[in-house]
Amino acid sequence: MTDIVDLEKCFEVASNLVTDAGRLIASNNDNRQAFDLKSNDIDLVTQTDKDVEKMLMDGIRLQFPDHKFIGEEESSGDAGVNKLTEAPTWIIDPVDGTMNFVHAFPHSCISVGLKVNKVTELALIYNPMLKQLFTARRGHGAFFNGRRIHVSGQKEIGKALITSEFGTTRDEAKMKVVNENFAKMSKVVHGFRVLGSAALNMAMVALGAADANYEFGIHAWDVCAGDLIVREAGGVVIDPAGGEFDIMSRRVLAAASPELAQDITKVLTQFYPLPRDD
Repeated sequence: MTDIVDLEKCFEVASNLVTDAGRLIASNNDNRQAFDLKSNDIDLVTQTDKDVEKMLMDGIRLQFPDHKFIGEEESSGDAGVNKLTEAPTWIIDPVDGTMNFVHAFPHSCISVGLKVNKVTELALIYNPMLKQLFTARRGHGAFFNGRRIHVSGQKEIGKALITSEFGTTRDEAKMKVVNENFAKMSKVVHGFRVLGSAALNMAMVALGAADANYEFGIHAWDVCAGDLIVREAGGVVIDPAGGEFDIMSRRVLAAASPELAQDITKVLTQFYPLPRDD
């Protein structure tokens, strides 16, 4: 199907929309934002989340009326997550790092990926507050503000800077595993960071600024773009238990090398979030 999808046009349209939507986010990041709760008291949504998602979807539909969508805010409704099919499907997180955004902490982003035949063809992650734009096209490499980037290549866990997150639930079983993994990882890695955005964590691995990122409980819209950007930067993205990455599993491990990824799997206590995204 990729032969009938104009990926150049898709990338151009997405780039322009992300730039425009970024202006809206940046203009609203100067002050703390009002928010509503979704599943619990740390799973937040703002009017900006909703406005940005609508802006992106409406702009894409105007150019590509047959394309499908899996969006964070759309998926939080009663209908749940749209099923991923072979059709061209845009997977969108309008504001990844909403907790940061409502506190005016300038580390949140738009995350957009396009899948065709269930294969990610293009990806954009944009932090408009700091003007950080990460992009990738399958087979064309990964870029940061137009400059080609590559993972660090780090192989040793003891020399690695790792990122992860607490997530957006306080489920007791999950938090037990999260805290256990934080304690175990902090004893064996060089450094550990929790910055509040799954997509930007993966972008940092692609940039070579972090060496690995793992998380349990994320969603497809958090990691679709980051997966391609990391792989196009020479990194690996796998399941945290060591198997193949499954975008609907709500589990991810991105790393600068296969060796580092496998070493991290040996340290992690595993957790399998339910329900899956499919």
